[in-house]
Amino acid sequence: MTDTAKRRLLKFSTLSAITASLALVGCGKKEEPAPAPAPAAPATEAAPAPKPEPLKIAFAYIGPVGDGGWTYAHDNARKALEQEFGDKIVTSYVENVPEAADAERVIRDMVDQGNKLIFGTTFGYMEQMVKVAADHPEVKFEHATGYKQSENLRTYDSRTYEGAYMAGVIAGGMTKTNTLGVVGSVPIPEVLRNLNSFTLGAQSVNPKIKTKVVWVNAWFDTAKETEAAQSLINQGADVLFQNTDSSAVLQTAGKNNKYAFGWDSDMTAYSPEAHLASAVINWVPYYTKSVQEALDGSWKGGGHVWLGVKDGAIDLVSISEKVPAELKEKAEQAKAGLKDGSLVIWKGPIFNQAGKKVVEDGVAADDDFLRGINFYVKGVEGKLPGGN
Repeated sequence: MTDTAKRRLLKFSTLSAITASLALVGCGKKEEPAPAPAPAAPATEAAPAPKPEPLKIAFAYIGPVGDGGWTYAHDNARKALEQEFGDKIVTSYVENVPEAADAERVIRDMVDQGNKLIFGTTFGYMEQMVKVAADHPEVKFEHATGYKQSENLRTYDSRTYEGAYMAGVIAGGMTKTNTLGVVGSVPIPEVLRNLNSFTLGAQSVNPKIKTKVVWVNAWFDTAKETEAAQSLINQGADVLFQNTDSSAVLQTAGKNNKYAFGWDSDMTAYSPEAHLASAVINWVPYYTKSVQEALDGSWKGGGHVWLGVKDGAIDLVSISEKVPAELKEKAEQAKAGLKDGSLVIWKGPIFNQAGKKVVEDGVAADDDFLRGINFYVKGVEGKLPGGN
């Protein structure tokens, strides 16, 4: 075999070996697993539901928020609502709204500003609120001390006569002249109920009590209240009571070295030397209930709520150290009786000024009777305005 042939044979053998080797490698290769799919992108979280708009609430006040009495008590409750409900509500108020046609303009403006719950806080707003409520069924209306209701208008009140009675208990024991004086605002059943209850409370500890009344025909008028208080003192009254909204009566008593009571709010600071106690109203329980119902959808119109001592709405507070312990105890006993129901203030026999029995022996007057009182009880002197 020639060298050339040998070289050809060697080359062929080498190529064959390489081919065989490649074939073996190809037969032994393992199939790589398919790459894992890329993880899916995380699902986008649903956008949070929009936060509900706060409930807008407005208050119409008869007097200034700084009157120290009626309006001050309402505004303290409004502030308590803001603390209780936080950003769920927004409150506003208009003070010094007269009991006249202008009240309707103010209440309509409250509606236009988007308020959905509106409180009118005096008796004289009744007709205006009835009218506006009829025009705006989408708004909830609450009227203090009124008696007309509709599907979106309800009324509420506090049994202020219970506070008046407890004050009367103390007055009856503190007077030296047996003559009490009352500065009356407007001669409507609410006020007559209060001054009569004050007299009944005083007579419960001192049957000799006589009560004199001067009417000012206003809820808040410091000049008229001062003049009326001074007139009563000049007539021999040495303990004064009021159904007006300012502290003028208490201050006038202090200047004359006489005694008096705070009304609707604690008025101790206005004349500590004259102050015997304060018959106060706590509107927080009712306002909290009303707002909660408006928020959760359970609010219903057409009803009337009347809260007293047993509901935490009425109290006699800051009884002075000048009041003897035994007299203070009598007032505390009256409070306990009102709280547990064992004391009924308007239980017969009760006589009117002319001596006619208006509540029979052993009979407890119902709320319809109390809401319609239009007379003086026995012991109240003078002629009732508008009476016969």
